[in-house]
Amino acid sequence: MKTSVSVEIVGYSYSECSPFPCDDDRTCGLIACSPSGSLIKAYNALKEEISKEFGDCISVTLTLLDDGVPDRIKEIYSRDHPAIPMVLIQGSIMPIGRIALQPIRDAIYKVINT
Repeated sequence: MKTSVSVEIVGYSYSECSPFPCDDDRTCGLIACSPSGSLIKAYNALKEEISKEFGDCISVTLTLLDDGVPDRIKEIYSRDHPAIPMVLIQGSIMPIGRIALQPIRDAIYKVINT
C-alpha cells in the first residue's frame, strides 16, 4: 500500500473522546482505551489499530489545543463549526465529533481507493 493518508485528531488534553458514554454499549470500535473516555487514550488506541491494519502509510497525529489554536484549525472551526474532538482526514473535517474506528477506517479506504 503506497498511498499516504493523514488522520489528525484535534482537541484538548482533558477532552473526552466522544459525547457518548464509554461503557459496554460503546460503538467506537476501540477497546484499549475503555472505559476511560479520555481523548488521549482513545487517540493512542486509534493509532495502534490504524497501524495494525494499514502500516506506516497512514499518519495519525494528535493536535492539542491547550496552549493555543493553530491558524489552520481556527479556519476550519470558523467555516465548519465542528465538534471537539475534530477528526481531519487529509486536512478536511470529518463530521463525526468523536473518535470511532469504523468511520475513520472507511474514510481512509475512500482516500486510498480514489
